[in-house]
Amino acid sequence: MTPIYIDYLNALDVAELALTDAEIIEAVEAGLAAQGRSEAVIEPRVHLVPGLSRGHFNVLRGAIAPMDLAGVKVVGDFVDNYRQGLPSEFGVLTLFDPRTGAPRAILDATAITEMRTGAVTAVGAKHLAPPKPRVLGHIGARGTAYWNVRLLDRLFDFDEIRVHSRRPESRDPFAARLSADLGKPVRAVDSWEACVRGADIVVEASRLDAPEPLLRTEWVKPGALVVPYGTMSAVELSLTDIMGKVVVDDWGQCRQGPFGALRAHVEAGLLTEATLHAELGQIVAGLKPGRTAPDETVLFWHRGLSLSDIALGHAMLEKGRRLGIGQRLRFA
Repeated sequence: MTPIYIDYLNALDVAELALTDAEIIEAVEAGLAAQGRSEAVIEPRVHLVPGLSRGHFNVLRGAIAPMDLAGVKVVGDFVDNYRQGLPSEFGVLTLFDPRTGAPRAILDATAITEMRTGAVTAVGAKHLAPPKPRVLGHIGARGTAYWNVRLLDRLFDFDEIRVHSRRPESRDPFAARLSADLGKPVRAVDSWEACVRGADIVVEASRLDAPEPLLRTEWVKPGALVVPYGTMSAVELSLTDIMGKVVVDDWGQCRQGPFGALRAHVEAGLLTEATLHAELGQIVAGLKPGRTAPDETVLFWHRGLSLSDIALGHAMLEKGRRLGIGQRLRFA
């Protein structure tokens, strides 16, 4: 048998690659476009709940024909990890030849998960945000939160950024880190309402123990873009009533499973395939329109796509080969 080698990028390699904001957004947008053109396969995520602590594993699977890759990512989501000085999410991405099943690469996917989630938020806002949004309100200060704010500000250069989370010891350092990295003030506020009310873009990435309607529909500014994607729902059932459009990343995985910001809306029949405007990939590929009016209030719900992991992993491998970063391992 011909020897089989795999590329390996650990966390230090991923950091050394130093993908730019533009490279991250471009890679993820390419994956979304492939999905919109039906050039990709995505299987709804499945979950493994060990039952030993407050957390679970997500298993994401997909394939992108233009990139000639199939992939599986396993990522843990354990909310109490901060007590041990650990990130709440650890991830591993495995990539394969979609024709033979031969392994191609293994990548540390912890940073990939954070980057690609922020990029999906940013790409969604690129197509769905109101014209010239000036105020960002972001709920949540851990995990994917940093890349949401960073990549959104990359696109829009906000006049005002507000962040909120339950714990001052989390939100205050988060705001300070963003202020330093973005070169502008980022304000930590002490309530959901102070964060949400009047914002042009609202991102809800909270980490709740159980569903609780903490984001009030009445606080949402007419014409705003609202992006709720917390594992547990933090929104009211009435939120979809004020929306001119509802867009998701993948309807197949939004309509099933125990978790998700709009799980109750799907189960109550308030969000169905008939009332859904589009998947984001269809908009990116130019098959359906994004925002069509400045005063249109829009909701974008993303559950997280294996395709985004694969696309970003592909970009990292390509850059790693150009720069000589990473390891080559004998597999068989």
